[in-house]
Amino acid sequence: MKKFSVILTGILLAISVLAFSGCGSAEEQLVVYSGRNERFVQELLDKFTEETGIQVVALHGANALQIVEERGNVQADVFISNDLGALGYLDQQGLLQGSEPEGIDTIPAGFRADNNAYFAISVRARGFIYNKDMITEEEMPRSIEDLFDPKWAEVENGYAITRGGNGGMIGHVSALRYQWGDEKTADWIAAIRENAGGIFEGHGDIRRAVGAGEHAFGLVNNYYFHQQLLEPNNNNVGFIYIDQGENEMGAVANAAGVGLVNNGPNQENALIFLEWLLEPENQAAFVGESLELLINSEYGAQYPPEVEPYIVDFNDLKMQDMPVKELGNYFEDTRVLIETSGLDLDLR
Repeated sequence: MKKFSVILTGILLAISVLAFSGCGSAEEQLVVYSGRNERFVQELLDKFTEETGIQVVALHGANALQIVEERGNVQADVFISNDLGALGYLDQQGLLQGSEPEGIDTIPAGFRADNNAYFAISVRARGFIYNKDMITEEEMPRSIEDLFDPKWAEVENGYAITRGGNGGMIGHVSALRYQWGDEKTADWIAAIRENAGGIFEGHGDIRRAVGAGEHAFGLVNNYYFHQQLLEPNNNNVGFIYIDQGENEMGAVANAAGVGLVNNGPNQENALIFLEWLLEPENQAAFVGESLELLINSEYGAQYPPEVEPYIVDFNDLKMQDMPVKELGNYFEDTRVLIETSGLDLDLR
């Protein structure tokens, strides 16, 4: 299956390169693998091409393991990821390379590799989206530890989680392993697997299901709450940032960012892209339709009027004290822990 993935990737890239062959030479190209939703990324890449003249060959729907598979035949110049843990893992495998792009000092040290092989631009915090017609804010759980209690299975229509292999779930479980250790984390996974009213492919499915009243609440990243507010219907939802109390761990954070692929075919253009992305205007553009939070909120990401009143400055949240770049240390075997604890990585 892995060999097939590599072959298919090569075919897709070849088609893309041929499509651009009339637009410029190979020296004017940049190959970007992206694990983010295409609608969150393509407009940004088009903006880069418009401003620099460098044509972007984009492979959307890519994941970190494709970079691993292609280590002997490097195709990508840049990897854009929803998960800083995936970028950290690639860096540990020697598949990313360090650099000193202009503007890198705008990114806090906890959100970039020591050698700047990868860095984050936008962040998200975990929490509970809930349907206001089914449960009140006062009735909602306030801590991730609350989900150990089977009583939450008894709320109207129960609550929703993602499959174990979802990137957000992997990042969350990795953070819990850092905080709690593996035994307590495994018990928590088993509890939510037993008590959840629904298990979904992704967070977009959860936000829509909660909005429609199929479940009372769901565990998601905060920007999915922002997205649900824009729906013409089923938008009577609220959000709980979890573990904000005095003796609680703080909300689990993750981040979206970019990594410089080691020995990519267009390294000079990749460095141009990184420096372009670090410009304040383009950091703001990176948020785009995702409606995530900027690490540098002063750069002024634009949010729709329905969402703006609910935007919380990232610096105003109580966050877990784990540097986000530590996620890479847990990336590889978190999937194993999730599966052995009873939560399937993929829907069956």
